[in-house]
Amino acid sequence: MPTVTANDLDIFYVEQGHGEAVVLIPGLGGDHFLWRRQISAFASYFRAIAMDNRGAGQSDQPDIPYSIEQMADDVAGLLNALGIGRAHIVGASMGGFIAQMFALRHPNRLHRLILCCTSYGGPNMVPPPPENLTVFTHRTGDPETDLRRVWAVSVTERFLCEHPEALEEYVAWRVAHPQSPHAYQRQLAAAMAFDLRARVHEICAPTLIAHGAEDRVVPLENARRLHAHIPHSRLVIFPEAGHLFFIEKAEAFNRIAIAFLKGEEVSL
Repeated sequence: MPTVTANDLDIFYVEQGHGEAVVLIPGLGGDHFLWRRQISAFASYFRAIAMDNRGAGQSDQPDIPYSIEQMADDVAGLLNALGIGRAHIVGASMGGFIAQMFALRHPNRLHRLILCCTSYGGPNMVPPPPENLTVFTHRTGDPETDLRRVWAVSVTERFLCEHPEALEEYVAWRVAHPQSPHAYQRQLAAAMAFDLRARVHEICAPTLIAHGAEDRVVPLENARRLHAHIPHSRLVIFPEAGHLFFIEKAEAFNRIAIAFLKGEEVSL
């Protein structure tokens, strides 16, 4: 299985394609499967690498404190192990936290940055409605139940009804590749402690901020605030799409993201 050792733990990844590297970073609890609708599309133009963060998927899940800084350094460690000097970085939700931190800690390793359904964290971010936040902070203890609850608030009701197979694929994969309860709590604590409001303006890489208009996990206003604070960033909002807009609107997102990474103009 494709793993590398970085920062004293094994990091799992999958890759396809050739050319400039693009690293895809998943969010809280997720693994590389989150990007299943992007990997092949990106691989037509780039060396697409989707990783499992520490504490999730097939990467190590140590029961020690995690931090977003640590996870950003894990990305750098993955690049080192693969002999990659610089890469494009794409992060979703907590993966967007990691991507922002990578941009600040390793600016010379970054080409272009795509931040999906994320925020700069801290007390100045716009939180989700309490009932949606509870889905992430209070687990039932039954993995399948928790996964279905998360999916229900992460996509639009229309997508949930029209594409039940997407949910079943997601649940089947995650149940087969479980995250331990302690690792989820370690990731959650790292995400809750993240706050880059005072430093996000230091990001100087070309940045695309992409968000679903109906995001009920990270409300849309967070994307607008990121856009206002990251110099020369671009903002693309996907209508009729929720937190996982890159799954709901995969074809449109892939087209825009690939164009941006190639240095072309982007628009819906």
